Amino acid sequence: MDQATRFRFDYRPGALRFGAGAAADLATELDEQECDRALVVCGSTVGASPPVIDPVRDGLGDKLADVFAETTPEKELATAIAGADALDAADADAIVSLGGGSSLDLAKAISVVAADDRNRKAIAAEFARRGTISIPEAPLPPIVAVPTTLAGADLSIGAGLNASPDTGLVEEYVSGGLSDPRLMPSAVVYDPELFATTPKSVLAASAMNGFNKGIETLYARTATPVTDGTAVRGLQLLQEGLLELGARGGEGGEGVDDGSADDGAEHGVDAAVLEPVVEGTMLVQYGISRPEESTLSLIHAFGHGLTAGYEVQQGAAHAVVTPHALSYLFEQVDGRRDLLADALGVGDAPDPAGAVVDAVTRVRDALGLPSRLRDVAGPEPAAFEAVAETVLEDSFMANAPAALDPTREEIEAVLEAAY
Repeated sequence: MDQATRFRFDYRPGALRFGAGAAADLATELDEQECDRALVVCGSTVGASPPVIDPVRDGLGDKLADVFAETTPEKELATAIAGADALDAADADAIVSLGGGSSLDLAKAISVVAADDRNRKAIAAEFARRGTISIPEAPLPPIVAVPTTLAGADLSIGAGLNASPDTGLVEEYVSGGLSDPRLMPSAVVYDPELFATTPKSVLAASAMNGFNKGIETLYARTATPVTDGTAVRGLQLLQEGLLELGARGGEGGEGVDDGSADDGAEHGVDAAVLEPVVEGTMLVQYGISRPEESTLSLIHAFGHGLTAGYEVQQGAAHAVVTPHALSYLFEQVDGRRDLLADALGVGDAPDPAGAVVDAVTRVRDALGLPSRLRDVAGPEPAAFEAVAETVLEDSFMANAPAALDPTREEIEAVLEAAY
């Protein structure tokens, strides 16, 4: 390892279940977690779609308490409060989050609110003041995550959360989140057959976000030999699988997502095609969200800057900016380019940095994702100075390679190249 000579790897993931039809094991997993009744948390599209919800209902059997199909991409505190009330009303002692990252984030917030003995107004007041909520000392209802997109938020101890004035909880918009080791899902069930119900366009956009987790994990200053191993193998699976996914037309499935795309807009992809992609997504996440540190870095900071206050979807933002962010990184520092090149199958290239950028670009283009900032609902050049400041202030910048010392002008130049 060439990032550091000493490290401490403190990582506490939940149980991982993988394989086609794994949703059938949900009741067994709840037994393992010593839980009796689960509230399923999902978006309205998922909740109304038999190909997605029925395998989960069947897998839970008598352990299904109720379905709370109210999550949205906005991840509102008001929704979390309603979900905590639904958990209580259903007399459930566990949460099954089903769908994309929004459902998992809301499930974590529901778990926190449900364990908090304060009244809801006090919780909202703290969130308005601090942008977060104190994690209660009381036990949190455990979460079993059942993802259906490839963003890779499943093995994380954090969650995004927002509050809008129109909910009546806050006077002005608040964007924040939660972070605590106890928010790590107790188990994650990766069932490629459920991923196959998601529209290909949603899978493609979310995949770019997950793919970048593997890229960043290798060059982050917080890299370890453990995360090197999982990220390299995960990237190998993802690169091959995503190129195949891009080459395939829509096959099978019912075109279902978690509320972020038009229901039935297109069909999903055969589960066999998705198996290596789902496995790769699982691997690149392993160890990246730890109690004291993360391996998310420069690209994710750009993603936050491009989506803060703009309608551009995070996967599209990552697709646009990643080649330019990597080019900038390699201009400034080594960025472990040789290891990245090996992981992406271009280790014998005379210019490993350029080969890495080209390989990442090929994946993006194969998935049909946007390549220019001007083509998505993101910031215009007049806002680049403010976006650059947001990127520099992002907490993930602390995980960038130690020798990287970006300036606002350099970040603006990356945005201009992406435009």
